[in-house]
Amino acid sequence: MRIDAHQHYWQIDRNDYGWLKPDNTVLYRDYFPEQLESSLKRHRIDQTILVQAAPTIEETEFLFGLSNGTDSIAGVVGWLDLSSPKWMEHLTRFQTHPKFVGIRIMIQDMEDESVVLQAPYLRALSILQEEDLPVDLLVRSHQLPVLNELLGKVPKLRGVVDHMGKPPIAAGQLEPWKSQMREIANQPNIYCKLSGMVTEADPISWKKEDFMFYVNHIIDIFGYDRIMYGSDWPVCLSVANYDEVYQSLFEILPASCSEEDLAKVFGLNAKRFYNI
Repeated sequence: MRIDAHQHYWQIDRNDYGWLKPDNTVLYRDYFPEQLESSLKRHRIDQTILVQAAPTIEETEFLFGLSNGTDSIAGVVGWLDLSSPKWMEHLTRFQTHPKFVGIRIMIQDMEDESVVLQAPYLRALSILQEEDLPVDLLVRSHQLPVLNELLGKVPKLRGVVDHMGKPPIAAGQLEPWKSQMREIANQPNIYCKLSGMVTEADPISWKKEDFMFYVNHIIDIFGYDRIMYGSDWPVCLSVANYDEVYQSLFEILPASCSEEDLAKVFGLNAKRFYNI
C-alpha cells in the first residue's frame, strides 16, 4: 500500500482557518478530494492521511464527514485542546469514528511554546502515551529545544515530527536544526515526515538539490523504518504542484535506497505508525 502521510482538505466558508487570508489567491479557496484524485493516481498513491488544518473540534468533525465517503482517505488526524478539561470527552467521541488515527499538536502556532511543558499538557500526553495514540507534532525549527524537553518527559509517546521540524532551507542553515533533530531521533518511538520542504525553501528559485542535505540527515538519524512521505497538499501549491513535490523527494533519495526502503517511505511506515 502506498500512502501520502500528510495532506489537507478545507472549506473556506467554515471560517475556522484563521491562517488563510484572501490575499493568498492560491490557497484561499476550497480543496476537496476530487481535486487531488488525479495526482494520487498518477503517482500510484492508494490512500492518504488527512491532517487537521484548523484548531477546532468542528473542523475535525468536518474531516470525518469527508472521510466517510472517500475511500482514498485512510485516516484522519484530528485536533484536541489538551489544556481543556473536556479533551478526553472529545477524544472518546473521536475514537468511535473508524477513520480516526490520531491528533496533532500545533506547537508552531503557540505564542509561547513552553506551555506544552506545563501540567495540563503533560498529564494529557501521559495518557495518550499510555494509550499508544499517534500524535503529530507541528513545530518550527526554533521550537525544537522545547520539543526535545517535552519528549524527555513523555519518552514512550508515539509521535511524528511534521515537515522535518521546518528547517531553515531558504537560508541554507544547518545548525542548530541538525543537532536538535539528532537528539529527537534518539527517542525510538518518534518518526519524521519528509514533507513541507518546498514551503521552507525560496519560493522563487528553489530546486530539489536544496533539500538534499536535510533529507539525507533525516534518513541518517531516523533510518528507513521511521520516515514517511507527505505532500502537504494543498499547502504546497503556493510554491509547487503535487508532481514537483513528489518527484523532488523521489529523485534526491540516496542511490542506496532499496525497493524495500522505498516501500517503507511511501506507505508501509505510515501504515504501521497510524495503525491502519
